[in-house]
Amino acid sequence: MRRSRFLPAVLTALFPLIASPAVGADKTLTVYTYESFIAEWGPGPKVEAAFEAQCSCDLKWVGVADGVALLNRLKLEGEKAEAGVVLGLDTNLVAEAKATGLFEAHGLDTSAVKVPGGYIDDVFIPYDYGHFAVIYDTETISSPPASLKELVEGDPGQKIVIQDPRTSTPGLGLLLWVKSVYGDDAAAAWEKLSKRVLTVTPGWSEAYGLFTSGEAPMVLSYTTSPAYHMVAEETNRYQAAEFAEGHYLQIEVAGLLANAPDKDLARQFLSFMTTPGFQNEIPTNNWMMPAAAVTMELPEAFARLVSPEKTFLYSPEEVAQNRAAWIEEWLGAMSR
Repeated sequence: MRRSRFLPAVLTALFPLIASPAVGADKTLTVYTYESFIAEWGPGPKVEAAFEAQCSCDLKWVGVADGVALLNRLKLEGEKAEAGVVLGLDTNLVAEAKATGLFEAHGLDTSAVKVPGGYIDDVFIPYDYGHFAVIYDTETISSPPASLKELVEGDPGQKIVIQDPRTSTPGLGLLLWVKSVYGDDAAAAWEKLSKRVLTVTPGWSEAYGLFTSGEAPMVLSYTTSPAYHMVAEETNRYQAAEFAEGHYLQIEVAGLLANAPDKDLARQFLSFMTTPGFQNEIPTNNWMMPAAAVTMELPEAFARLVSPEKTFLYSPEEVAQNRAAWIEEWLGAMSR
């Protein structure tokens, strides 16, 4: 999990953004998403302007801390959810999301979508993707971990900030990454890694804010995160560590709620999501890779990012079957 995921997002992490009504709008689409997506420096405002220009509607955002928190909110609200679209889950959560009965098939042509592994689904549509990575401060760490094993067994004095898998898609991604590499030995790996963990945050924004403010020299984020610093801040200070075992992939998705007040409008937005009007805002506002064609040239910094040779990705069904047990395993190991 996702996203204009940089320090300014911390400042408004507790405040969902609600869009102002579009002039002349006679219908409204409410979209649930994560907070950093709709921050003023994120893709949300630009996506809103582009979509409202063609829909004669008011696009209203409602934000929560992170992707897993989206699913948790939906489970609490059930059929009372006011949204038409949910944007910000990932493939690790889609089986569980479908099991709620709150989503329905979108019925749209998604042939424009191109993501690693060719993920296709009749309910959820990918809108971006990225690989999880440990981002490190080159001014503090001269020899970053070159593998997950080195991260787990490295100097406890060099701390990392991670996210909670119960609320955060990056946190869940790390949980699955460790499980992919260590299998039945994951609990022992977590117990060792816990000595290097400065803190566990509810979402990505809090974790990255602690990292960039110098509280820890490493943070769990994405291979694309350094592009933000290289493009927006013109610095090479923050880089991604390339791990020998490979990196875990995240594919972020959006879906149609069965009780959407205006399903035609919701489907219009989901279709718009696969066009350049939406996709152009992903690379340099959400700092992820676009899931469909763009009409812009990616900044040169993207060519200098870590490009994993090996990718891990559990099936949605396998995650749904094991997520609760693996989280319990994580909790037990981290508390020892």
